[in-house]
Amino acid sequence: MSWKDNIRRVVPYTPGEQPKTTDVIKLNTNENPYPPAPGVAETMKTLGTDDLRLYPDPAASELVHAIAEHYGLRDSEVFVGVGSDDVLAMSFMTFFNSEKPILFPDITYSFYDVWADMLRIPYKKVPLDENLHIRAEDYREPNGGIVFPNPNAPTGALLPVETVEEIVKNNPDSIVIVDEAYIDFGGVSALPLIHKYDNVVITQTFSKSRGLAGLRIGYAMASEPLIHYLNDVKYSFNSYTMNRMTIRLGAASARDSEYLAETCGKIMKTRAKAAEELRRLGFHCDDSYSNFLFVTHERVPAKEIFDFLKTKNIFVRWFNQDRIRNYLRVTIGTDEQMETLVRVLADYLSERA
Repeated sequence: MSWKDNIRRVVPYTPGEQPKTTDVIKLNTNENPYPPAPGVAETMKTLGTDDLRLYPDPAASELVHAIAEHYGLRDSEVFVGVGSDDVLAMSFMTFFNSEKPILFPDITYSFYDVWADMLRIPYKKVPLDENLHIRAEDYREPNGGIVFPNPNAPTGALLPVETVEEIVKNNPDSIVIVDEAYIDFGGVSALPLIHKYDNVVITQTFSKSRGLAGLRIGYAMASEPLIHYLNDVKYSFNSYTMNRMTIRLGAASARDSEYLAETCGKIMKTRAKAAEELRRLGFHCDDSYSNFLFVTHERVPAKEIFDFLKTKNIFVRWFNQDRIRNYLRVTIGTDEQMETLVRVLADYLSERA
């Protein structure tokens, strides 16, 4: 036997392309087109060399408290990590340790099966229905845990809280993780369920609605015992997961609820306008509750449109995946960016007709 036989091999998650130039319209990674809250820039001015020299607070207490205050929770009901990817990975390690498979949708955030493979967690992909929606009744089989985004990605479809509760209620012996990365763009959070059920975890992120993808801040909200278990795993893995600057800047963002609402409102307004314009060009586009649109054209293949847009320095996301191979995911940018996208597409489709 060789040392090569002991290597853990997994197929890694593939993130959206990061263009090497800045002269592009980047609509492929669901970043916020607007800057973070003004308090973040003000806090940056107060950062000093001690924020580099000294270890951070392992508990990230300032950030945890600011998040808890925003949602009306106790600090002991909040867990923070390096982006929601870190929080979700920690949650997989902490809560998914059954011999039964965990369940998640077949079309969803593609990191779920990567973590499951890496951590050797058995899993089963549950097919979305013919309209690419999650059905609560499909999550009533024996399982070792459940995880799904709401709104789902990459479809943008939203489950009402009543349907989320149905899944939680019918799986009392499993932890149910609701990944709410996009909930601020028109959805209603299932957060109240953490005080009604002891088996639900809500995860969210600062990367989308708060415009802080570069800082990498994610968080989970759950009952005190579940947060305690998460912290036990975190401290056994890496005590100092968040740096001092991120903690301070994230707290400044969390304290500005008014700016959060204002920015999300602008994105939602642009989303509605862009969806209307794309439908006029022959795209099918269901209602989205995220900061992106999931579209397919009535006659032109998605890959062809994807490749053409790149020649115009417009980046969108195409998934080479069964059932959604003819769809594009288009992040909502500024009004000007979306108007350029629509104009370029209109010219292209007119010439191709």
